[in-house]
Formats: sequence, C-alpha cells, structure tokens
Amino acid sequence: MTTLWERSRQVAVQAILDTAVRLFAEQGYEQTTIAQIAREAGISQRSLFRYFGTKEDLVCGDQEALGELLKRTVEQQPAEMSAWDALRAGFEAILTANHPPERALELSRLIFDTPSLHARYIEKRLRWQAELVPVIRARLGNGSGRPAPDTQAKAIVATVFACIDTATELWAGHEGRIDLADLYDQCLAAVRGHG
Repeated sequence: MTTLWERSRQVAVQAILDTAVRLFAEQGYEQTTIAQIAREAGISQRSLFRYFGTKEDLVCGDQEALGELLKRTVEQQPAEMSAWDALRAGFEAILTANHPPERALELSRLIFDTPSLHARYIEKRLRWQAELVPVIRARLGNGSGRPAPDTQAKAIVATVFACIDTATELWAGHEGRIDLADLYDQCLAAVRGHG
C-alpha cells in the first residue's frame, strides 16, 4: 500500500517532469535552466534537486534503478531461456518502467536530438552493459559448470544494446507509429542473419 508521503512525492515528481519536458520542447534542452524549471513548477531549486540529482536525470530518469531492474529481470528468467531472450525480457521490463509510452517517446526524441544528453545516455548504458556481462556469462555456461568466455557474453550484450538503441532511435524518428518491440526484433534478426 502506498503511503500518503509516497503519493505526494509521485505527484510532485510528475509535476516537475511535466514542466521540464514542456520547457525542453518549447526552448530546447540546453536553453532551459534548472531555475526556470523550478520556478515554473512552483518549487525551489533545492527542492527540485531533492527529487532529481541532475538536469539529465529529468530526462534519463533514475538510471541506477533502471539498470538494477534490467539486471534483476535478466537474472530471474528461466535457466533454459536463451541469453538473447532473457535480455529482451529485461528490456521489455524497463521500457515504460519510469514513463508511459507517450512520455518515453518525447524523452527518447530529446535524448537522440541533444548531443550532451545522448553522450550521458551512452555513458550510463555502458555501465549497464558491464554489469550484465557476468549475468550473461553465467547463463551461457549453464549446464557446463563454468561460465562462458567473456568474448561471447560481451558480444551478445553489446549487440543487444546496439539493437535496442537503433530500434529506439527509429521509433522516436517515426513518432512512435511503429511498435518498438517489433523494431528491436527486426534489428536483432538483421544482425543475427535471420531476416
């Protein structure tokens, strides 16, 4: 059961995000200041920073929590599931974990259209990849008693991330009119020679 404090926090976070995304869309990410966002949201800058550690967090969300959700979801998949399918399940879990699809689309466009945000996004994704490699190594080694080589695990993880990023960029470029999961499947099929 959600407490009154948690509900109040969720309402405040949503109001701040709505304000930030509106200003980013109107003025551009780089031109929008934290002071403007706080003022328009009716809070102090100090309060804003209690909810969001950085300006990038307003767009990218809590990447640490999303990375943990991704890793945990992949780990929880049945042992007989392939590494490819386990990673797909992980990405499905985080697609709209922070935002509804319409907001995720707005934020994806912003990330891909803003070089500084895109760089930050890639930096965080590289950390996720590093954290997933041991999980995939263990999954690939199932039944043998020892993990698979790093090369295989790293290649699979990097390929999946490249396909997710390509699919997301295409999805944002098509204004969300094409299903993101279908785009991912098409990208992965192309890379794996299945399509």
